Amino acid sequence: MAISEPVARPVAADSTGVKNPYSVLPNWLYPAFVVVALSLFGAYALWVVFFQPLGYVKPYLSPFDSPPITLGRIPPAIWVAWAPLVFRLSCYYYRKAYFRSFFGHPRSCAVPEPKRRYRGETAFPWVFNNFHRFAFYATVVQVGFLWFDAILAFDFGGRFGIGFGSVLILANVLLLSGYTFGCHAFRHLAGGDLDCFSCSLAARARHRLWRGVTILNIKHDRWAWASLFSVAATDIYIRLLLAGVLHDPRWVS
Repeated sequence: MAISEPVARPVAADSTGVKNPYSVLPNWLYPAFVVVALSLFGAYALWVVFFQPLGYVKPYLSPFDSPPITLGRIPPAIWVAWAPLVFRLSCYYYRKAYFRSFFGHPRSCAVPEPKRRYRGETAFPWVFNNFHRFAFYATVVQVGFLWFDAILAFDFGGRFGIGFGSVLILANVLLLSGYTFGCHAFRHLAGGDLDCFSCSLAARARHRLWRGVTILNIKHDRWAWASLFSVAATDIYIRLLLAGVLHDPRWVS
């Protein structure tokens, strides 16, 4: 007697015919989130960079303006915002996110490419994504300034103190550090171009560094989104203080 196995229930496809075997959520939800979140952040960043004064309420400095550079009538954020902007635009995770969400190119893994010639990142403007590693170097410098700002955020007139802004700035720089130092470019810098991890003391040290970076890299997408929201939240909070809309709760020794 032949016994037939039950046929697996097919996964429903969306209007594009793309199936998602990993989630019951509709396929359009995540791409829509990416489009909305990145568009809102991009619009807000442009408004801050080109139309807002220095975001500073002692002892808090906005991450958009660190380090603070003032030269004539040029908005101060222009001098520094380009580095994290290029770093995020050329980030391997963000490339995947906005290629799939804004352009559907492609919608998912194992989904055919759109019916047009695909030239990868050899065509304009995607060729500029190859500058990612150089943007990483510039961003590392800025993260150093942000750590200095985080230390100053606990200094209230020469006395140690903790304000809500202090905690927010510290959380922001921790998230930015996790995102920056979990970057694929830094992972390659730590352990790339090595044929043997145990052949020398330097190679073993690089292997330990590579493993540490890999821990951060595994959740690179989480670090990317968390740090994006923390940058926006920190800047908004400081500008609300600057406008007198909020009062910063503080404990000062």
